[in-house]
Amino acid sequence: MQRKSNKLKIISSKSLTAAFFLAVGFFSAQVARAVCPLCVIGVGAGLGFSRWFGVDDTVSSIWIGAILVALVMWTIIEMHKRNKKFTFDVAIISLAYYLLTLVPLYYAGIIGHPLNEIFGIDKIIFGIAIGTVVFLLSYWLHSYLKKRNNGKAFFSYQKVVLPFATLILTSIIFYLLIAWRII
Repeated sequence: MQRKSNKLKIISSKSLTAAFFLAVGFFSAQVARAVCPLCVIGVGAGLGFSRWFGVDDTVSSIWIGAILVALVMWTIIEMHKRNKKFTFDVAIISLAYYLLTLVPLYYAGIIGHPLNEIFGIDKIIFGIAIGTVVFLLSYWLHSYLKKRNNGKAFFSYQKVVLPFATLILTSIIFYLLIAWRII
């Protein structure tokens, strides 16, 4: 007969260290001053929902491209607010974000699969490129409309609605083109 004993669970030093840094990070966090926090949340939610529903990689990658642009803009604006500028800062930060996204996907085998291509380009890379361009164009459109209206938006949350609406429209278009086997 086996004897049951109540053993105390010993917490390892690694667990204590991790908990300490998590607590310090949590209690010392500051409010983020993003380009547009609602844009980042909306883009992130769109990406999560598209992956959850099993949408094609091209469509979900459109959202990856958009969130990368939002993060680059967020970083650049925050750096410039703190007078931390350096030569080619926009190019270097953009390259860093895109490489930190694409390289792990490549090594995980998600990018580079020969059966996951569209127009001879990997679907994820293609979608990220489309999302990047669409998000930049929607941001340009917002800036243009605001300039035409004496520095004021035409409607509330225009800065959020334009990128989000263009990303949804682009996603629907690509979803239908893929579903109807046009591309």
